[in-house]
Amino acid sequence: MPTLGIIGSGHIGSAVARLAVAADMNVVIANSRGPETLQGLLAELGPLAQAGTVTDVAESADTVVLSIPLKAVADLPEGLLAGHLVIDTSNYYPSRDGSIPELADNRVTTSELVQGMLGGARYVKAFNNILAAHIPALARPDGAADRTALPIAGDDHQAKTEAAEIISRLGFDTVDAGTLAESWRFEPETPAYGAIYFSDPSLPEDQLIDAEPGPTPASDIEHALDAATRVDVAARRF
Repeated sequence: MPTLGIIGSGHIGSAVARLAVAADMNVVIANSRGPETLQGLLAELGPLAQAGTVTDVAESADTVVLSIPLKAVADLPEGLLAGHLVIDTSNYYPSRDGSIPELADNRVTTSELVQGMLGGARYVKAFNNILAAHIPALARPDGAADRTALPIAGDDHQAKTEAAEIISRLGFDTVDAGTLAESWRFEPETPAYGAIYFSDPSLPEDQLIDAEPGPTPASDIEHALDAATRVDVAARRF
């Protein structure tokens, strides 16, 4: 039985953990506060899940979902995830992560920056464009007519193939959004981010909070990616 490692027990990391145990995958999850703070989540997840340190995650799992604030990536032990398949959910928010000049002037994308910090990880960007509450709400079995798709990006074709297989097991189709240099196309304030997973994405932002999620097929994601224009990340709202 495969083991999925998760670094970060926030909304996204916890939502992915729930899907993983539902798919009969073992889960090892870590956060910055220590394994003892995860007992409530473990009780919910059941016997397939255990808590550990980030080192425990790296030693137990070949695939790791990284779901921590961008500013915290630099605090991971050097080389921790080298050789691992890493599915990263990061987005850059200046108000939280501080000013990062190479992102502000578009020298690199968030994904390119994180990949460089991880030292040899087999890196794929995914799960960064969907609200945490929509992850369990929209997950469906393989072959379901109302299956939702997630965009993924990466420079390693084999890593993307493996990540797509894992994401499929968790309940989603995938759309190849290209390289890490193109990953900005599904970051915040683009058409493929957030609102696209509501049943009526055209609603005003102040009405979306009460709207229902709706299935979002691959064709909708493809159209949204094609319509994307690069935003000023230095002015991004959190």
